[in-house]
Amino acid sequence: MPFAYYERLAPAQKRVYRASDAVAELPLPAPERLRPAAAALEAALASGERQAVEGAAQRLANGICDQLGVRRVAVTVLASRPHYRWGELHGLYEPARRPRHPRITLWMRTAKRRQVVAFRTFLRTLLHELLHHLDYVLLRLPESFHTEGFYRRESSLFRQLVGSTSRE
Repeated sequence: MPFAYYERLAPAQKRVYRASDAVAELPLPAPERLRPAAAALEAALASGERQAVEGAAQRLANGICDQLGVRRVAVTVLASRPHYRWGELHGLYEPARRPRHPRITLWMRTAKRRQVVAFRTFLRTLLHELLHHLDYVLLRLPESFHTEGFYRRESSLFRQLVGSTSRE
């Protein structure tokens, strides 16, 4: 069942949406090799050190891209999330635009309380933004829509990295 905005899309966009929705998983060839990188990200977040979090997030993103055989994406981690009337921005993916490379920006602290974001939330945000990148470079979609398939792919990567739990 498509999300409500589907009806507002042009016919070509609907085809891209359906193609995205049809892909429910992105199997990693060796997810067990990336689990230490996920654990390092958790430890970095616990330290509260922005540079450590950025380095760990970059290493994990690199590992995923390398295993899937796609171009890497630069990861930047900033301190507190921007806050707007509609809420907080958790992450942002910027596709490659000449001369820039594709980039993911994440924020490691909440906007109002300035608390370090929980590991599972931060990891899901990283995977979410990385999936936009993978939509373009792996699935070769001309646009990256939030579809049910997109969210299934995010959950698929999450489970491969940390396992399945009831708190997912």
